[in-house]
Amino acid sequence: MRAAFVALVLASALGSAAVAQEEAKLESAQNNIADTASLQRGAKYFVNYCLGCHSAKYVRYNRLAKDLQLTEQQLIDNLMFTGERPFDTMAIAARPEDQARWFAKQPPDLSLIARSRGTDYLYTFLRSFYADPSRPTGVNNIVLPGTAMPHVLWELQGVQRAKFEQGEGGLEEFKGFESIRSGALPPEEYNEVVRDIVNFLDYIGEPVQRDRQALGIRVIAFLLVFWLIAYLLKKEIWKDVH
Repeated sequence: MRAAFVALVLASALGSAAVAQEEAKLESAQNNIADTASLQRGAKYFVNYCLGCHSAKYVRYNRLAKDLQLTEQQLIDNLMFTGERPFDTMAIAARPEDQARWFAKQPPDLSLIARSRGTDYLYTFLRSFYADPSRPTGVNNIVLPGTAMPHVLWELQGVQRAKFEQGEGGLEEFKGFESIRSGALPPEEYNEVVRDIVNFLDYIGEPVQRDRQALGIRVIAFLLVFWLIAYLLKKEIWKDVH
């Protein structure tokens, strides 16, 4: 159930994300797709908390294993629990029409969510739930006010209260959070869990990103060496020209 709920949290964010981003100050995710260990942890969290409702249909498990330096057996033992085959994409069993009936809208595929919304948005959103008894789920979100989604990571983060103050024009201004119930993880460790999830979402948005960046560095290095050779050659050719 936790997997389904966390997926719904991200699904609800899509509807009014643009407005929320203008109202909320986004914090830097500081993710690093070159950190393979982080990607491995993020894949684990994604499978356990997100894949119940959200697919990642542009990513194949065997490509995931290659990029995250996992053996096929490690892939099967740790990331594949419902009879998938290594060459399958990260799809879900739920039918779109059933999801639309259960949740009022079909949770979107998350393959490109990081490219669409940005890593800072996802990182801030997953850390910005707060207790709100007026909401049906008992929680709200600073990044997406009025979200209908529950805070499915509350066991890890705990429960926090948002502090507001009356600002100009009678509008409430957000002044920070205060903890009212501790979670299983201290704040720093919870932030790392969220960062790993975001890191993984960033990676699946463009699996070739690491290869592209590495190739770009080599190309720039080659051009610098070529420029140096060309410059020395030019000096040699023109040294007797007055």
